[in-house]
Amino acid sequence: MADKLTSFDFTALVAAIRQADEHLAAQAGRAVNISLTLRNWLIGAYIAEYELCGADRATYGDNLLAELSKRLTGLRVSNCNRRQLYDYLSFYRTYPQIVGTVSAQLQSLLPEAVIQEHAKVPTASAQLALPPEKLLHGLSYSMLKLLTDLEDDLKRAFYEIECIRGNWSVRELKRQIASLYYERSGLSRNKKKLVELIKAGAEQAEPKLAVRDPYIFEFLGIKSKEVMSESDLEDSLLDKLQDFLLELGHGFCFEVRQKRILIGKTHGFVDLVFYHRILKCHVLVELKVDEFKHEHLGQLNTYVSWYRKNMMADGDNPPVGILLCTQKDHALVEYALAGMDNRLFVSKYQLELPKKEDIQRFLEEKMREVGDGQ
Repeated sequence: MADKLTSFDFTALVAAIRQADEHLAAQAGRAVNISLTLRNWLIGAYIAEYELCGADRATYGDNLLAELSKRLTGLRVSNCNRRQLYDYLSFYRTYPQIVGTVSAQLQSLLPEAVIQEHAKVPTASAQLALPPEKLLHGLSYSMLKLLTDLEDDLKRAFYEIECIRGNWSVRELKRQIASLYYERSGLSRNKKKLVELIKAGAEQAEPKLAVRDPYIFEFLGIKSKEVMSESDLEDSLLDKLQDFLLELGHGFCFEVRQKRILIGKTHGFVDLVFYHRILKCHVLVELKVDEFKHEHLGQLNTYVSWYRKNMMADGDNPPVGILLCTQKDHALVEYALAGMDNRLFVSKYQLELPKKEDIQRFLEEKMREVGDGQ
């Protein structure tokens, strides 16, 4: 024991604490992920069983998920909009074998018919997939949702294995599916070399970042404002920017921070949303603590287009977006005027909104303040 204490210097102390922190953070992340995955699977099981045997199912028909979402949302059950309920149902049907991982305590909550159904011969997808325990411990719900969207059982099994073996992040799994890794693997003559290339460039999941999934935060009852900022610096800037725009006195009325929207199957988060009383339109503000990239403007235009289609009320004018990109020594401001063909209208917007130069000076000043304070 004395020898161990002698060799336990300051460097070893730091290393030991860091190791304990990473280990327990990963353990906590896995526990939350497993609970969330089982919860969503169980919701899917309940819905499937109700569709088959519900005493009053005919009353709801095609409106079942909409009505169920409305009722659950009213009871503050998180992540239960209509689209998400449909996802849980699909998840349950794609991974029926997960029933084998449900604890005895939770199995008592399952309808007997569900347990009996999965005691039969496994489905084709279940035969191809990894053991349910490996799926549950190796993949987050966000990953399983991406995999559920794949209709081909063999392709799904391929990505399950590669994701677990490579310890991919959710973003990496999405990227590999989008870049057709499965198809490229089938066409590649040198599969080993392809795997090595993929491994070298893959983004791996980190213990602390693994629980930054928006599903998990809502499951734990944490507000999206508290989780979706890319950094403490960005969060500080957004606080100051919000006050700055309101203090300009040009008709800005604050509506929401980190507005969550669903476009197809993809969730987006708008940093700041205002309503402008003079222009009678929504103003969306996106802040990127980064240099300007074309995809940033494309993202903002997508949000502006979504607001134009889904949030404009009678008498409203088309929404406008403001993109703010920052670097250490300068800032870039771009306006997204999606679908505005009338140049006079565009000019009116630009007249009423803050001047780009004013916002740029403000950002540079606040960047210095925040940087000096850290």
